[in-house]
Parts: sequence; structure tokens; C-alpha cells
Amino acid sequence: MNKEEQVIMSFRDLFNKLVWLNKVKMEASLKDYKPSEVHCIAYIGRHADSNVTKLAESFYMTRSAISKITKKLMEKDLIESYQKPDNKKEIYFRLTPQGKAVYKTHEHLHKEFQERDKAVFEQVTEEQFDSMLSFVEKYSRHLDTEIKKLEIDIKSE
Repeated sequence: MNKEEQVIMSFRDLFNKLVWLNKVKMEASLKDYKPSEVHCIAYIGRHADSNVTKLAESFYMTRSAISKITKKLMEKDLIESYQKPDNKKEIYFRLTPQGKAVYKTHEHLHKEFQERDKAVFEQVTEEQFDSMLSFVEKYSRHLDTEIKKLEIDIKSE
């Protein structure tokens, strides 16, 4: 296995371990919600004037898939839709009080996970962080280019 394959496999392994380790607490604390619902709530909680297009682009999902999720979130009274006075065409989302509670629980869990992993990150130098971030940004740009080559328009689906 060459270094490129080792890096990819290591990223995949690391991601899978992280998901598995966090899953138990996430499911216990947010058992009434699907991961896709919690991720939408988190995005809406962090981004003012969230809409279907922004959510679809962020999650690399179709607008119709996001519409289904947001519809369920509205039915569960976790988000509500609104329009701006100057733009009656676009529909935006914001969290309801119940949605804010889910958002706070999710954020609390992430802080707990960050605290758990702090020991590792405290050992990383600024140069190492810069190097890792540079690599991730380069790889992300490459993947963005590959996605564009597929000519998939999330907005039109």
C-alpha cells in the first residue's frame, strides 16, 4: 500500500471510529431524531436565513431530499418557515423553541467530544495544524472539481 492509499484508508478509518464512538451518546440523547434531521437542525441553528438550496449544497443532497427532511422537521415542530418582506418568493427556516433545545443538546455533545479528544490536539503544533488544514483544503478543492465534472446541479434536482 502506497502513502496515498494509507492516507485515504486512515481518513476513512478515523472517520468511522469517530462516528461509531459518538453514535452511542448521540443516539441516547437524540433518540427521537434521525441523523439527517439533527444535521439540518444544526445547520439552521448556525446559519441565519437557511433555505432548501443552502441546505442541499451544504449536505451534497438534492433539493427534493432536503424538502422532505424540512417538511418532517416542521411536522415535528422543530423548525418553522418564514419569508422576508422584500422577497416573497424564497422560503427560509428558523428553529422553534423545541428545535433550539435539540440544537443545544447537539452542540453540548460536540463540546463533550471535543473535550474528550483535547489531549490529542494539545500535542499538535501550529505547523502541523497548518499542514493538515492545507492538505484538507487542497483535497476538498480537488473533490469540488471532480463533482463539477459530473455536471450535477443540486439546485435543479
